[in-house]
Amino acid sequence: MDFYNIISQISDALWSYLLIGCLVLCGLWFTWKTKGVQFRMIGEMFRLLTDSARTAEGARSAADDNRKHISSFQAFAVSVATRIGTGNLAGVATAIAIGGPGAIFWMWIIALLGSATAFVESTLGQLFKQRHKESYVGGPAYYIQKGLHQRWLAIVFAILITITFGLSYNSIQSNTICGAMHEAFGWNPVVVGAVIAAMALVIVFGGIHRIANVSAVLVPLMAIGYFILALVVIVANIHLIPHVLKVIVSSAFGIEQSVGGSIGATILIGTKRGLFSNEAGEGSTPNVAATATVSHPVKQGLIQALGVFTDTLLVCSCTAFIILISGLYNVPELNGITLTQAALYSEIGSLGPIFIAIAIFLFAFSSIIGNYYYGEANIRFMTSSRLALTIYRIFSAGVLVMFGSLVTLDTVWNIGDLFMALVTGVNLIAIACLSKYVFRLLDDYRQQKCSGIKDPVFRRSQLPEIEKDLTCWDD
Repeated sequence: MDFYNIISQISDALWSYLLIGCLVLCGLWFTWKTKGVQFRMIGEMFRLLTDSARTAEGARSAADDNRKHISSFQAFAVSVATRIGTGNLAGVATAIAIGGPGAIFWMWIIALLGSATAFVESTLGQLFKQRHKESYVGGPAYYIQKGLHQRWLAIVFAILITITFGLSYNSIQSNTICGAMHEAFGWNPVVVGAVIAAMALVIVFGGIHRIANVSAVLVPLMAIGYFILALVVIVANIHLIPHVLKVIVSSAFGIEQSVGGSIGATILIGTKRGLFSNEAGEGSTPNVAATATVSHPVKQGLIQALGVFTDTLLVCSCTAFIILISGLYNVPELNGITLTQAALYSEIGSLGPIFIAIAIFLFAFSSIIGNYYYGEANIRFMTSSRLALTIYRIFSAGVLVMFGSLVTLDTVWNIGDLFMALVTGVNLIAIACLSKYVFRLLDDYRQQKCSGIKDPVFRRSQLPEIEKDLTCWDD
C-alpha cells in the first residue's frame, strides 16, 4: 500500500509544480501563434470531417495506390474512441467528488487551450508520417526522431506511451467497466474482465483497419445516445442550469468550496482529469492522426482539434450537469462511476445505472482498442519483431485488462496519473521545439484557401530544411 502512496505523491508533485504550468503556457503560446485556430477555423473543421470520404479517395500523399487508405473520419473516430471513455463518465465524477464542481471549469479551460495543442501535435504527426505496408504510421516518436534528430528521446517517448496507453490506461478502462457492471447487475468483476479481454484480443489481432472500422461504428452510436439522454435530463431540469453554472464558477475560484478544500486541489484535479479525457498534448492522437490520407497536414490537425471540443465541452459537460443537477456530489460514499450511476438513478429511476453500465462498456471498450493501437504504433517504431508485437498484444488487451478488474479504483488511477505526467512532459518539449513548422503550414493552408483553392495541397519542397525527412509527401 505504501508503494501506491509513493506513486500518488510523485504524480501530484509532477502535476503541481510542472505539468499544469507547461500545459497552460503551451496552450496559450499555440493559441496566440495560430491566431486562435481552434476558434477561427471551427467551420473548416466540420467541413473537413464531413468531406473526409471524398478526400480519402481523391487525395494521395504519395504514389502508392495499392495501399489501404484510412479516411480522416476513421482516424477521427479512433482518436475520439480513446478520448470518449472512462474519463467522460468516471473521470468527471471523480473530479467533482475530489475537487468540487469547480473542477469542471478548469476542465473547460484546459480543453479550450488544449485544442490548439492538439492541432499542433496532430499536424506534426501528419507531416512526419512514414509508409507502412498496411497504412501510414507516425506520431511523436517519429517527429522526435525526424524533426529533432534525437533517437534516444524518441525511444523514451515510445516506451512511455506504450506503458501509459497500451497498459496503464487499459487497466483503468477495464476497472471502470467491471465496477459499472457489478453496480448495475451484480456481475463478478473477474468474469467481466475475462470476457472483455477475450473480445479485445479478437479485435486487436485484426490490426488498425479492424480497429478503425469498429470505432467508426461504436463512437457515433455511443456519443449520440449518451448526449440525447443527458439532454433529456437537462431539459427536464432546465430551471436548475443557472444554479449549476453558478456553483461551477464560484467553486472554481474558491468562492464556494463544497468539497476539495482548496482552489489548488480544484485546479489540480480538474486539469488531470481534463487531460485524461481529451488527451490534448499527451502525444496520443498524433499516432492515429498520422494514419489518415490527406492532401495537407493541417487538415488532420484541424479535425483532431475538433475532437477535444467533442470530448470535453460536449460529453464531459453532459456528465457534469447530470451529477450537479442530482445534488449527490457531496455524498462521501459516492465516487467514480458509482456517482454517475447514482446521479442518473435519481433522475430517471432504475434504468439509470443499467444505461450507464451499457454506455461505459461501449465507451471504455472502444478506448481499450484505441489505446492498444497507440502502443502498437510505438512498438513498431522500436522494433520490427513480430514476437514483441504479439507479446504486447497479449499484455495490453489481455493481462492488463484482467489486472484492472482485480485491483482498486485508486490503484489504477494513481498509476495512470504518474505515467500521464511523464509522457505529456516529453511530448510538450518536442512539439514546442517543432511548432515553427506547424505555424508555416497553417499560413500556407490559409493562403491557399484565400486564393480560392478548396482543397489545399502540401509539397515537401515548401519546407526545404527538412525536405529529406518528409518521405510521404510528393514534391
